[in-house]
Amino acid sequence: MSKITIKELAQKLNLSISTVSRALSDSYETSEETKKKVKALAEQLGYQPDLYASNLRSRKSKTIGVIIPEITNSFFSLAINGIEEIAREKGYHVLIYLTHESYQQELSISRLLLDGRVDGVLMSVSSETTDVKHLADFNERKIPVVLFDRIHDGYKTLKVGTDDYQSGFRSALHLIQKGCKNLAYLSISKQLCMDKRRMKGFLDAVKKFEIRSRVVYCHQDDAGNEKVLSGLLSAEDAPDGIFASVEKLGVAVYEVCNKLSVSIPEKLKVISFSNLKMAPLLQPPLTTITQPAFEIGKQATVALFKALKNNFIYEEDEEIIIRSELIVRRSTE
Repeated sequence: MSKITIKELAQKLNLSISTVSRALSDSYETSEETKKKVKALAEQLGYQPDLYASNLRSRKSKTIGVIIPEITNSFFSLAINGIEEIAREKGYHVLIYLTHESYQQELSISRLLLDGRVDGVLMSVSSETTDVKHLADFNERKIPVVLFDRIHDGYKTLKVGTDDYQSGFRSALHLIQKGCKNLAYLSISKQLCMDKRRMKGFLDAVKKFEIRSRVVYCHQDDAGNEKVLSGLLSAEDAPDGIFASVEKLGVAVYEVCNKLSVSIPEKLKVISFSNLKMAPLLQPPLTTITQPAFEIGKQATVALFKALKNNFIYEEDEEIIIRSELIVRRSTE
């Protein structure tokens, strides 16, 4: 069966092609009666619009780009689900690009997208990113950018994230209330704003209660993290409580504790930012700060489509903060 065209729809309804086109696009220039008649026949005959031709006419790609540092982190998997839900509702496709925590890769991807391949961009910056001049290039091309989770203070736009400072403070307070006297904060990056905010909350809490603490800067590679954590947990002044700023570091702590026979929570209490579904199944179950990843992805995408609909870019800082949840499990009991 051949694909029915808009011209054939027009002939069957004794209407002009332009009228049928306006009816299918829900134009205010067409009466509701005509819209219903056109859409009913289109559905009956299985009419499918030629999206490629339509996109060429509108000079829109009907595609948004999503740039994220990694996919193994369960936060980003859930955020992408939220992004795709809104994009599908709007009739858009989603292109996903991974930087693998590399600034150079982020730069390369950004340059690729500047050629009109996408109508808008959602981004979580890499842990190496300090210079965000490449994001200003999107403004010049009138391509809106919304940052989520991994934001950067050096670029003014709408940013969607969670209550990082409060989560850091709440996590340290929880460990202190559980009897910890020697805490460690595991940082994934000296550059990331979300890491700095989580660290600030953590340090403010330990300072308030005069608890001994340290900040441990970790690596992107597993081998490097194993070496750092093995040294930390085998030292004479090893901490009795750890707050991991990101999921991969929380998992790494469990692996090293297993290797060194450090018992959790008897000898070490552990709390981590994580959206892992398996967190309750770990031995012992992991206490987590769980981010509303799906909702963050949705809210960032809604904001991006607002800019696309109204043909503007965000040029001032504006933040949407969605509260995370502390879920207490046996790793801190």
